[in-house]
Amino acid sequence: MSLPNVYSMSYGQLGDFLAKIQDGQAPANFSQQHLKDIGFGSSNHRAYIPLLKAIGFLTPSGAPTERYHLYRDKSQARAVLGAALKDAYSDLFVIKANPTERDRDLIQGKFKSAHNASDRVAELMAKTFFGLLKQADIDHEPLKQKSAVGQEESPTPVAPVPATQPAAHVKAPGLHYNIQIHLPATKDVEVYNAIFKSLKEHLIG
Repeated sequence: MSLPNVYSMSYGQLGDFLAKIQDGQAPANFSQQHLKDIGFGSSNHRAYIPLLKAIGFLTPSGAPTERYHLYRDKSQARAVLGAALKDAYSDLFVIKANPTERDRDLIQGKFKSAHNASDRVAELMAKTFFGLLKQADIDHEPLKQKSAVGQEESPTPVAPVPATQPAAHVKAPGLHYNIQIHLPATKDVEVYNAIFKSLKEHLIG
């Protein structure tokens, strides 16, 4: 079940209060003192803090959340609040996707049964919800943060350059001789010297 039981008797000033959030810097901790500093010092205004926690604008300890900071962007503040209400009051949006003042009795009855509340308390819960709904856009989603990293262009593929084949070395035609020398069987070295000398003179010379 998702249905906050917080309410404010100052539901009529919710628009002015939310405008202050947009105009001022986010505090480190949203305390009652900060509430007074921005002009909401009545005891009836104290319920604004648990209400901000219920819709996800503050952490349980009172620190502003990312949703709080996104709401300060006026260009998408209404959409941010709309998304917050659909999260926090999801049980109501199951009953009516786009609740209006004509559904007040139905919404009030849901608060009464869900929290076993009196008629007066259920009425204040419903009025608080509708006070927030007037400042919200539930039909559009808030813009998401764009990635700072741009898409890189794909490099243009380069066709591989075929490797140049080395030119084949073609040997010029020529004549090859195979000369066989049969040496005589002798122990005289001078015979061999004379033979090799003659070969050198006639073949290499």
